[in-house]
Formats: sequence, structure tokens, C-alpha cells
Amino acid sequence: MFTGLVDAIGEVRSRRQWGPVVALGIASPYAAESIPIGASISCAGVCLTVVRREPDPAGSVFTIQAGPETLDVTTVGGWDVGTRVNLERPLKAGDELGGHIVQGHVDGVARITERRDIGDTTLFRFEAPEALARFIAAKGSVALDGTSLTVNHVEGTAFDCLLIPHTLAVTTWADRRAGDGVNLEVDLLARYLARLAETA
Repeated sequence: MFTGLVDAIGEVRSRRQWGPVVALGIASPYAAESIPIGASISCAGVCLTVVRREPDPAGSVFTIQAGPETLDVTTVGGWDVGTRVNLERPLKAGDELGGHIVQGHVDGVARITERRDIGDTTLFRFEAPEALARFIAAKGSVALDGTSLTVNHVEGTAFDCLLIPHTLAVTTWADRRAGDGVNLEVDLLARYLARLAETA
């Protein structure tokens, strides 16, 4: 479980394909000894399991494996050497829940349709997959590339988020442009409320 508060930026160092599985080595500032094998790390919002880690001058390189489901539903399949990704370690009991509850179970990919700088802030407009748009509400929360963001405006399958300078500085959002796909996880509560309404 995560909060959507990015605590580091990683960079893909290696990529290998073994049949339907992709193994990615991600350089991070985390100390190698602090990452247990089998640990979960949110990588651009995708909860991935560490299968190997080794020291690196900047911290560590940890290896994750992504199977067909992850590759189909997320942007992981498009990551190559040099791709920068938002990282977050899992929440520990007693930690402050500063964002919102994020599972790292990505629902689909949203597309950036517009980026507009407004003073010190930046507005991003997204197009959500039609099946997920009903879970997105103004003033609600979404996780996009692992970042907990507040939805400002919704119109059909389109929605806006306004990012402050701090968010742009400590995440990969400064790199994002119109046309990019980002991992979308809808709010957990919205998902379950919709399911309850369907079965009522």
C-alpha cells in the first residue's frame, strides 16, 4: 500500500525480455541493503516486486519483472533504458498518510491531451479510458504515474489536474508532454462504491 507521495526518481538502467516477461533494472537512491528481495516498490504507480538488488554509486539498482497483464494495462512495456520513473516505498504502520490510499494496481492508461503553464502552476488535461471515467470526480483523488493528484474539473472522459512547482520538481511530471500516456489508478473508494451500486 502506498500514499501517492513520490519519494525518489529512478531511471531504467537495463531491459531484458524473457518470453512474455520483461525484466527491468532500475537505478535508485535507495541503499541496496534497505531493499529486501520480494519487497514491493511503486514504479510510476505500478506495484512491482524486487527480485534482485545490488549497490550502485548513487544508491542501488533493483530488478523487477513485469508479466503480460502488467505490460498490457500499464506503460511499463514502453519503458526503455533511460526512462525516468517515479518511485515510492510502501507505507509502514504508523507512517503519515499524506496523499490517499494507493494500491499500485493500475487500472489503465490515461493520455495527456494538453499541458498549459499558468503562472507557477501547470495544468494537465487527460483523456481517461471510457470504462474508468465514471470513477473520476471533481475534487476527488487519482493516482497518475504514482502521484496522488486532486481532480479539478471533469467533462465526459476528460479531466484536469493542476500541479504545483514542488510536484514538478520532485517527480517526472516536468518531462510530461501532450500525447504521453500515464498510469492511472482510480480512487479505491470510488471503485468499491460503484461495485456496490451495481449489485444493490
